Amino acid sequence: MKKILVSDPIAPAGLSILEKAGFDVLDKMNADPSELADSVGEISGWVIRSGTKVNADILEQAKDLQVVGRAGVGVDNIDIPAATRKGVVVMNTPDVNTVSAAEHTIAVMLSLSRNIHLGHAGLAMGEWNRHALVGSELRGKSLGILGMGKIGREVMTRCRSFDMNVLGFDPFLNPELFNPEEVTMMDLDSLLKQADFITLHVPLTDDTRDLIDSNKFTMMKPTARIINVARGGIINEKDLADALNSDRIAGAAVDVFTEEPLPQNHPLLSAKNIVLTPHLGASTEEAKEGVSIAVCEQVRDFLLEGKLTGALNMPISDPAKLGEIQPFLDLAESMGSIQSQLAGDVIVSAHVECAGTIEEVKPVVLAFLKGLLKSRTPERINFINAETLAMERGIKIEEGRSSDSGAYTNLVRTKLISTGEKNCIDGSVFDGGRLRLVNILGNEMDVTPRGTMIFATNKDVPGVIGKVGTMLGESGVNIGAYLLGRKKTDGEAFAVIRVDSKLPKDVMSKLEGIPEIVSIRQLSC
Repeated sequence: MKKILVSDPIAPAGLSILEKAGFDVLDKMNADPSELADSVGEISGWVIRSGTKVNADILEQAKDLQVVGRAGVGVDNIDIPAATRKGVVVMNTPDVNTVSAAEHTIAVMLSLSRNIHLGHAGLAMGEWNRHALVGSELRGKSLGILGMGKIGREVMTRCRSFDMNVLGFDPFLNPELFNPEEVTMMDLDSLLKQADFITLHVPLTDDTRDLIDSNKFTMMKPTARIINVARGGIINEKDLADALNSDRIAGAAVDVFTEEPLPQNHPLLSAKNIVLTPHLGASTEEAKEGVSIAVCEQVRDFLLEGKLTGALNMPISDPAKLGEIQPFLDLAESMGSIQSQLAGDVIVSAHVECAGTIEEVKPVVLAFLKGLLKSRTPERINFINAETLAMERGIKIEEGRSSDSGAYTNLVRTKLISTGEKNCIDGSVFDGGRLRLVNILGNEMDVTPRGTMIFATNKDVPGVIGKVGTMLGESGVNIGAYLLGRKKTDGEAFAVIRVDSKLPKDVMSKLEGIPEIVSIRQLSC
């Protein structure tokens, strides 16, 4: 009988699923790490929440472990690379909390519109401020939704029942996917200028960090109210406090913060017209029970049938092949990330072709899509949902296999078509699992996809390397590698410059100002 360890509180309905399936369930909820270490030697599955730390050391002791199931979304407490190396599948339950997050958004929106929070606080202090707390109806108001993923669409559905006029912004989705009678898609600045209520449902990335700052607040109506139940850091919290205290906007509701728990001196704690909640977006009885049931079903189905629902690190059904194929997955995911950064806002199609010794095409395609979408969607991307999420965004996916790998033993060819652009990047895995980009935008190269890279096209004239190097040196930037290739036509050259850290905007502006530079982009991998 296979044993499953449960080391964090799981709803009885979830435990019942495992017991009915015939597993020996080891109830070690809230056990200390030493006790857990003594229990992992013979387990096949492990069900956790956020309290248990599954690190490399304890994974080494879990000789028979096949799967770790996380009841919830976040997996910061699991060493996924260590699990992957051991062939342990890591699963989570990313979709169960969608409704809870959407409903919490509606709850705080209503509180803001009708001053419920202020009314309660006044009554608690013995006040009766009816006339000072005149609210605003949702009916007829314009709701701006930033991020039209699953949660954003759930919010849209509910707010349409209030007869709200829905405005949508999502630069990574094809506007044709949406019914214009339900939502009007537009650019961010236009949405901010028109919306009465603004709600955020985007992931926290380099592009979305401080997405809403003092400049954006100046665009909003003085009667506008903003809501963040997504991720801390998308709104600049100091700028939000200033906007509220100066009556630049009418109100805000925030559930997530850059630092949690909130420090006592946080500026939002003393801001006017604000509703604050301690990260309650997914905290409902239904969601807690839902994630318990979902994760136990996933663990059961994997151990009994090999199903990979919710798997974060396993693109193939045969764990024995993971070590063999992992370098190609790493390469493809890096290529997807680079293609995403080079692409225009809306991706139309993605083509992935495997050649030479690569036998498993599908996992490579999924890895590429995972890298392509991870900064473009609020949903957590894994090998299971990557293709579905890509198709939901209107991306046409093409895959193929060829025996022609050119001068290489193996080759992954990728072509991405987006708004106004078509970019091709090829990569290969050399002996020893060394990842290489061998053709970038039509330029033959030999580049390791790692760290911060600068892609630059320049006029093929003397002195360019010296100018770029001098400018970076004067800016305190250390160059790790400078790889140059000449284009066959146009009298231009293409360079990949690896630097030790991300370049600030002013340094990039200086590089752009070099007369011989035709184009320059900064990417991270």
